[in-house]
Amino acid sequence: MFFSSWSDFLNMGGYGFYVWLSYGICFVTILVLFAQSLAGKRKVFAEIQRQQQREQRLQQAQQSGGHQL
Repeated sequence: MFFSSWSDFLNMGGYGFYVWLSYGICFVTILVLFAQSLAGKRKVFAEIQRQQQREQRLQQAQQSGGHQL
């Protein structure tokens, strides 16, 4: 579809509000999903690190013969 000017392009034949609103909603949704994915990834890695540290402390306690955690 060809438009004769930028204002015609933005207006989209009278449906510009709905077209650009749908693009905006999709863009915001994708940004939110991306942010949630990053936060979830950080949380999982932090949990893995805590678990590894705990296992390391338990191994050290077993090797030293003590029951310290």
